[in-house]
Amino acid sequence: MTYSLIARDTAADEIGAAVQSKFPGAGSIALHGAAGVGCITTQAFANPRHGDDGLELLRRGLGAAAVLETLLRDDPAAGERQLAVLGPDGPAAVHTGAEVRGWDGFAGAGVRADAVASGNTLHDASVVTAMLDTFEASTGELAERLIAALAAGRDAGGELRGQQSAAILVVKPGGGYGGYNGRHVDISVYDHPEPITELGRCYRLHRLSYFPSDPDQLLPIDDPKARELKAIMRRAGFRDLPDTPDWGESEIALLKRFMGAENYDNRLRDDALVDAEVLADLRRRYPPPA
Repeated sequence: MTYSLIARDTAADEIGAAVQSKFPGAGSIALHGAAGVGCITTQAFANPRHGDDGLELLRRGLGAAAVLETLLRDDPAAGERQLAVLGPDGPAAVHTGAEVRGWDGFAGAGVRADAVASGNTLHDASVVTAMLDTFEASTGELAERLIAALAAGRDAGGELRGQQSAAILVVKPGGGYGGYNGRHVDISVYDHPEPITELGRCYRLHRLSYFPSDPDQLLPIDDPKARELKAIMRRAGFRDLPDTPDWGESEIALLKRFMGAENYDNRLRDDALVDAEVLADLRRRYPPPA
């Protein structure tokens, strides 16, 4: 009893899925993905093994429709399943079982060129349409577009039972912490009164801790920024630093240790530059006294 979206950004070599449900921890049941392979959602009376098995079929070169047909062929509960499959290329495939369509509310799906949305126990069909329209009209990073699409589905009426959990998974080659496991974004909100809003907040935190700096967002630490960074470290209780514009090797090393303590692991610097996104976050977290 949920709604979800799978979508891809071919230019960024990313594919991802997002889900919201009035069921705790729905992401662990519904979302499956592997970098360079694709994503699968398993909903309704879900069989999460369809996720692992379907990804293996995608690895072997089967298209989405063939994967879906294979998964459902020997499934005695196919009528209770809702599945969607999207690979790095080619059309999506989706299944909504006959028994699911008989539940309260709307159950169904929609397919676009690079996205597939599906859901059940929904307010009406506009929930699915709103997700797809919002995804296609939005710009920016894939994760941001997926979260925006979830919010659009919620605002169109969402699931009849309400909200409880939300999750997002984006996979890409070279993604994940240190670029090792391909899980570029992997966030789950288990139980929250506004799970999609909380998912967005956690994604912004994830960006700061897991994503490397954008070279275009690096700023030189001039005299005013040197004083400001020292003041921030003092307010954080990290070091009692003098209010001077000095910024040399010792200050660079000190800022690096401070940023590590503050969980900006992937944005540490060995030069006299600071990440503009990190600086904005530090200003928000450690403002000067009124």
